[in-house]
Amino acid sequence: WRSSLAASNLPPWLLRQTIGRKMAVTALRWQFPLVVLLLPVQAGGLCPFGGEGEPPAGHPRVPSSRQLQAYTEAVQKLDIDAVEKDIRDLLTSSQDFWPADFGNYGPLFVRLAWHCAGSYRTSDGRGGCEGGHQRFDPERSWADNTNLDKARALLVPIKVKYGLGLSWGDLIILAGTTAIKAMGGPVLGFCAGRVDSEDGSQTVELGPSDVQEQLYPCPVNGTCKTPLGSTTVGLIYLNPEGPMGEPIPEGSARDIRDAFGRMAMNDSETVALIGGGHAFGKTHGACPAGAGPSPKEDPSNPWPGMCGTGKGKDAFTSGFEFKWTPNPTQWDNVYFKELLENEWEKYKGPGGHWQWRVKNAAGLLKEVGMLTSDVSLMHDPEGGYQKLVELFAHDQASFDHAFSNAWYKLTTRDMGPVTRCVGKDVPQAQPFQYPLPPPPQKLADFDLVKQAIKKILKTSSPVLPADKYHGEPYYGALFVRLAWRCASTFRSTDWLGGCNGARLRFSPEREWPANAALDKTLLVLKPIKDKFGDALTWADLIVLAGSTALEDAGSPALTFCGGRSDALDGLGSEYLAPHIGGETSDASRQKNAARIMGLSMREWTVLTGGGHALGSMHKERSGFEGAWTTEPTKLTNDYFKELLLETWEEHSVPDTGKKQYKAKGKELYMLKSDLALRFDPEFSAIAQDYASDSARFLSDFAAAWTRLMNSDRFDGPAGNICDKPQRREAELVI
Repeated sequence: WRSSLAASNLPPWLLRQTIGRKMAVTALRWQFPLVVLLLPVQAGGLCPFGGEGEPPAGHPRVPSSRQLQAYTEAVQKLDIDAVEKDIRDLLTSSQDFWPADFGNYGPLFVRLAWHCAGSYRTSDGRGGCEGGHQRFDPERSWADNTNLDKARALLVPIKVKYGLGLSWGDLIILAGTTAIKAMGGPVLGFCAGRVDSEDGSQTVELGPSDVQEQLYPCPVNGTCKTPLGSTTVGLIYLNPEGPMGEPIPEGSARDIRDAFGRMAMNDSETVALIGGGHAFGKTHGACPAGAGPSPKEDPSNPWPGMCGTGKGKDAFTSGFEFKWTPNPTQWDNVYFKELLENEWEKYKGPGGHWQWRVKNAAGLLKEVGMLTSDVSLMHDPEGGYQKLVELFAHDQASFDHAFSNAWYKLTTRDMGPVTRCVGKDVPQAQPFQYPLPPPPQKLADFDLVKQAIKKILKTSSPVLPADKYHGEPYYGALFVRLAWRCASTFRSTDWLGGCNGARLRFSPEREWPANAALDKTLLVLKPIKDKFGDALTWADLIVLAGSTALEDAGSPALTFCGGRSDALDGLGSEYLAPHIGGETSDASRQKNAARIMGLSMREWTVLTGGGHALGSMHKERSGFEGAWTTEPTKLTNDYFKELLLETWEEHSVPDTGKKQYKAKGKELYMLKSDLALRFDPEFSAIAQDYASDSARFLSDFAAAWTRLMNSDRFDGPAGNICDKPQRREAELVI
């Protein structure tokens, strides 16, 4: 069955766009492991050589366009009702290798789905269940995922039965959602279309790993801060026993609000999810001996369980031992009633961990227990959790509504806009999906718009004095920077950001230091926007202005794909602030930023060189000064020549004191981030290629620029609307 599933694991960072066959051959020769390019040539394959050959050493396997197309067609034909029926049948078909608690696998599948989706974090968009990364290290060996290998093993026959159209990401989430419904719980809907990855390379930053320690260190595990998604690396959110294993409810409440906040859950969503998840099932900690070696330590026999038979009543998963409610396979709000109506006392369970029981319990209450994190909901220092416990204990309908919406958000947040969802049970766009209005029904004549942009490129405007080169005003570099800043918010990790919506017109993007003076750049373009009215969106104008400026500077012709929409506010940008800058961006941070955006190292390098070939730094905006090249109105490979061949000396900027670099004996300037491209071996090798081959630089830049500008034009889980023949009439797809 392993070989049967191999074709269904498709990396989510390699979606949506087509690459010309001619360029594909060159792409592999130049080692573009992550490239997905939209070029002004005949559409071909997403993968170099149309899927033939091997990717570079150490890189995730790259699917061909044929695989992606096959997946797209298969998921659209998938009979989700039939899959759900098979899952329902499995729920009560207990297997000897891992017997079902209470004769029902429902609670196990709820945990499986929750722990797959709950790794998501807003800081960089990593985590979540798209990709099915829980199957791979590091996630598969997390302590919080103990024995979930058994849950996935139970689902293998269903995966094999439905094949390519049923990804592991979808199967895991559907199993949990179906289990909730089967046990009487409320659900809002189901979004299919998660594209499986072929390995765990895209989530190594979640840790524990060397990469995580380098980028997101946590000196004391248990006190980890954002951008990590959990207070404890290896756990989904926090230590349920209490802060650093101490049963302190007040401290646990603070940790809960912090950890759930890192995936943008508010108090109501947090309490509903905890109470809803713990309406089902039990914990497992039959003895102190533990679960045994993890999958990473023993792939052939992971977590055998060191207590007795290691399964059933002898199972060890979390080290706690109790059920939360008397009816652990039935949806109700008893969890909240128990918290509200009883006095709880701590004690050490058979697994050797602190847990809680009802003081002086009688009858059915003798069988139930709570974690410190559960009890903390009644000890919130801010008082918010207590009010929600009381509300949900007395109002089942409020609890049902809060949970169903929170569960859908939890399991779908990493999927991006609703247009990536497939299936008949997809609800209307939710606030967390940041829906956009429809684009104009009739689009502007972009050839005329382009002519208007060319006219103002070198005509000074009173709203923002133009840079002058050779005595002539020049806005080209500003227009390129505007388009770059608009599009470079895109994250392939959770499909947020990009220029569709033009949200940099609003807070918070408008106030980001990296966007200084771009509000005035928009004013330079405003006469064009006014001239074409509603037929021309700001998003289309921004991208076209940048591309027109690049062509004017010497870029090859750039394919423009219109039909973007304008957002009504800046929601959706609050998690996208840039984390790198000219003074702080070493090579590792730049590589991380590129991975988040879905760019290859070559694409990142060529885009950096192209952007810095044009214009100058302004100390009143960025704190830095000077031009990178001697011809800042020309798109050439001079940036790479200067970077590699000049002697660079540290330079302190007058008035601001910021540190940058100046070429010895010349008025040329670089940033620390630029010098990283010279001294990092991988970046330097690419820079040398471009310094010696101008044609190659221009071709690669045009391709990478086009791909970035179109990266957020979603059309289903693996498609891009810009792959379709362009029409003047917009399609109502965002």
